[in-house]
Amino acid sequence: MLTPVERVLFVLAAILSLSLTALAARRIVRTIGRGQGRPELDQLGRRLFTAIAKFVSFAPTFSVRRWTSVFHALVGWGFTFYLLVDLVDVTEAFLGGEPVGNLFRLAADVLSVGVLVGMAYLIVRRFLVRPDSLTVRSTTLLHPKASRGIRRDSAIVAGFIVLHVGARFVGSSFVLASEGGNVWMPFASALSQAWAGWSEAALVAAIHVCFWIALGLILAFLPYFLYSKHLHLFFAPINFLLKPKRTSMGALDNLNFDDPSIEQFGAARLEHLSWTALVDAYACIMCNRCQDACPAYATGKVLSPAALEINKRYFLNQEGARLAAGETSSQTLLEFAITPEAVWACTACGACIEVCPVGNEPMRDILEIRRHLVLTESAFPDQLQAAYRGMERSVNPWGLGPEKRLEWAAGLDVPLVAQAPDAEVLWWVGCAPATDARAQKTARALAEVLKAAGVRFAVLGPQERCTGDSARRSGNEYLFNELAQANVETLHRVAPRRIVTTCPHCLHTLKNEYPAFGGHYEVIHHTQLLQELMTQGRLSLDGATKSELLTFHDPCYLGRQNGVIDAPRQALAGSGATVAEMADSRTQSFCCGAGGGQMWKEEEHGEERVNQRRLRQAEATGAKVLAVGCPFCLIMLGDAARQEGDSIAVRDVVEIVADRLPARPGQ
Repeated sequence: MLTPVERVLFVLAAILSLSLTALAARRIVRTIGRGQGRPELDQLGRRLFTAIAKFVSFAPTFSVRRWTSVFHALVGWGFTFYLLVDLVDVTEAFLGGEPVGNLFRLAADVLSVGVLVGMAYLIVRRFLVRPDSLTVRSTTLLHPKASRGIRRDSAIVAGFIVLHVGARFVGSSFVLASEGGNVWMPFASALSQAWAGWSEAALVAAIHVCFWIALGLILAFLPYFLYSKHLHLFFAPINFLLKPKRTSMGALDNLNFDDPSIEQFGAARLEHLSWTALVDAYACIMCNRCQDACPAYATGKVLSPAALEINKRYFLNQEGARLAAGETSSQTLLEFAITPEAVWACTACGACIEVCPVGNEPMRDILEIRRHLVLTESAFPDQLQAAYRGMERSVNPWGLGPEKRLEWAAGLDVPLVAQAPDAEVLWWVGCAPATDARAQKTARALAEVLKAAGVRFAVLGPQERCTGDSARRSGNEYLFNELAQANVETLHRVAPRRIVTTCPHCLHTLKNEYPAFGGHYEVIHHTQLLQELMTQGRLSLDGATKSELLTFHDPCYLGRQNGVIDAPRQALAGSGATVAEMADSRTQSFCCGAGGGQMWKEEEHGEERVNQRRLRQAEATGAKVLAVGCPFCLIMLGDAARQEGDSIAVRDVVEIVADRLPARPGQ
C-alpha cells in the first residue's frame, strides 16, 4: 500500500508521463499518415488471429540465430506479461488486497527470472562479444546519430528492463520475507531467505523503494519509449495485422500512367513511400538479420537493408514534427537513407523480407526508389539501356527479333498454339531459353521430356514477349506496363488451360503480377510439371535407380518468392539423384546475382561476385553437379564455374531428367 503522499506523487508523475507520451504518439500517427495509401481493413478477424499467433509465439525470430532468438523470446514473453503485472501492482498499491491467483504469481515469478536470464545473455552479446552481425561496415551510409545511438539506445533499454523487472522481482522477495514464503513463487521465495533477520520496518522500506524503481521507471521510460527501438514491441503486431496482403513478397503495385497530372513516380522522399514503409521504420528491431541475409552485403557491397531501415527511423525521429505538420522532408532518400550505388546493388531476391522477424520490406523501398530514378530522373546504369532497347524494339532484352523466337526448336517439331488448340499446357518458353545458347539446351530438354511423357503442349512462338520482370525490378515500370498489357491481351485470345514456365521470373510475373492487369491464369514451373508427370506415371526413366550426388540451387523467385521447394527435389530424386543441401537453401537460399535487373548490368563493386560466393557453397557439398531451375541461375552459375575451371557442372533439372529418358529407336 502506498502512503497518501506517494499516491499523489504517483498520479502527478503518471499524468506528466502519459501527456508527453500522447504527444509523441500523435506525432507518429500523423507522420505515418504522410505515407502513400491507406490500411486495408478487410478480414481483420483472420489477420488478428495471425498477428496474435506470431506475436505470442515469436515464431518469426527463430528462422535464424536460434539460441539468440530463444533468449530474446524469454525477454519478450516476460516483458509482455509484465504489462499485466504492472497493472496488478498499481491496483494493489492504490486499493490494497491481492486481486490475483496463484497461477498469476507463478507466471510472474518464472517469467521474471526468464527476462533477467535472457537480458544477461543479450547484454553480454551486445556489449562484450559484439559480433560483426550487429555492426554495419564503414562504407555503408548510416545516419550520423545511429552509430553511437544504437548502442546508447540498447544500453538504455537493457538498463530499463533489468532494473524494472529486477526491482519488481526483488520487491516480491522482500514481501515474502515479511509474510513468509510461497510455493507458487519458488524463485522469489528462494531469494527471500537472503533477507532473513531484517526488521519489519526495513522490509517495508525496501518494498517501497522497489515499487518506485519498478513503476517509476515505467513512467520515466514511457515518453522515451516512442523514440527508441523498443517501440517495435508495439509496431511489430501492427505490421502483422495491417500489412497489405501480397500475392508474393516480390509483387509490386501498379502505377497510374493515365493521369497526366501525375509527375512524380516512385519515391524520392520519405513521404513518397507507402505508409507501410514508414511503419517498417518504427517496427525495425535493428537486429541486422536482413543485412546478414542480403547477398549484396555478404559479398562486400555497400547495400545494407538494415541500414536503410535504421536511417529511416533516425530521420523520422529527427523530422517527425516537420512531417506530421504536412511539410516536405528536408532531404531526399538518396541523401540520408541509401546511396545510388546501394540502390543498384540490390538483386531483388527478397531475402531481407523473408528473414525479417517483424515483417519489414526494405526491398520494396529500394524498388520504389529505382522507379523514381528511372521514370522521373532518367538516372540508371548505362548497361540497362541495351536491355530496355531490346524489350522496346524486339520484345526481349537480348534484342532477338520475334521471327527468330522459335529457332531454338529446330528439328523438334514444337507446335504453335494454332496447331494444337487442345493443348493441355501452354509452354511459356521465356526469353533466355529462346535466345541464349546455353539456356536453349534447357528448352530442348524440356521439349523432349514433354514429348516422351505424351503431354499435349504448345508454344506462342513469335507471339511471346518478355514478361517484363527485369524492367519492373530495375525501375522501368512504364516498359513493364506496356509488355504486361500486350501479353495479357495475347493470353486472353489463346485462353490457355494451364501455363508452364521454364523461368521462375516468368512464373512470378504471370502468376502474381498479371492479375492486376486482368490476367488470371494457372501457372506452374517446369519442375512442378516434371514432378506431376512422375507421380502420374506418365514419365518413365532409364536408370532411375542409379544414384548420383548433386546439389540443388533454389532460385529466389521459385523457392523464396513462390514457395516451390519440394517439386525440383522430388523430380531430381525421381531421376535417381541424391541431393546434398547447401549451407543456404530452400527459402534461405543465396541469390545467383542475376535478379533485380542485375543480369543486364555490371555488378556493383564489392569483395567478390555474388555468383562466385554461391558457387563456393555448391562446391562445399562435394557434389559434381549443381542443379538449377532458372535460366538466369544457369547462366550466372555456369559463368562462375567456368571462371573456376569448371570444377562443377551446372545443369537445369530438366536436363538431368532428360538424360534418363529411354533411348528411342535409331539412337
